[in-house]
Amino acid sequence: MTRPPEGGTSKPVTRERIRSLARDTEVELVVIRPEDAEPNLPVCLALHGRGEGAGSFVDLGVPRMLSSVVNYQGTRPFAVVAVDGGDSYWVARDEDDDPQRMLTEELPTWLKQRGLATNPFAVLGISMGGYGAFNYAANLNDPALAAISPAIFLSWPEAKSRDVFTGEKEWANTDPLRNLDALSGVPIGVWCGESDPFIDAARELVDRAKPAVADIEPGDHDAQFWRKVLPDALKFVGKRLG
Repeated sequence: MTRPPEGGTSKPVTRERIRSLARDTEVELVVIRPEDAEPNLPVCLALHGRGEGAGSFVDLGVPRMLSSVVNYQGTRPFAVVAVDGGDSYWVARDEDDDPQRMLTEELPTWLKQRGLATNPFAVLGISMGGYGAFNYAANLNDPALAAISPAIFLSWPEAKSRDVFTGEKEWANTDPLRNLDALSGVPIGVWCGESDPFIDAARELVDRAKPAVADIEPGDHDAQFWRKVLPDALKFVGKRLG
């Protein structure tokens, strides 16, 4: 495990392997900072989609987007931090693999060790990460929430087909549409493509949550759409900083 040096500027992107006790496995921790940023930055947590990992945010071009938003569009500097969460929709499959506990109990220490704010001011999730972002925001800190192509379901049979949840009770307890009251007062942004397989659930989410930003536009559930809307999502969460 390596850490950026204390004091002075840090590398725009650092990628490390670190042991997570909550997940009982080694995970990748990715820290993306704007170019020429100083230490002690506020943090936007980024949750990846199913079949992906923390490094997917680098592959999507977030380092360049973040530097552009901060250095050329007037947003206060912040870091984007991603960590591997597995494929279980950011919920616990069993007591030995609990990605939400990793985020709430282990991540603050990892952030402090790297000279970052320990209490993320925002959470951004893509696809499965959108599902996890709603649960993170509902359970901790009331951060701003950006959900891109959120993979949420309108019924238990649809959710069950993913073979992720331990049962209908766990799904009902974590499903964003069934727990919107827990997000009262949380600034929410939703982006989804019109050809996305989750578009019906996204439209219901927009109708019921009344997000501050609701962007339904042409696009599919793919990297092309995510690259198109990520700059707007980063600007949305950045506004939380004033």
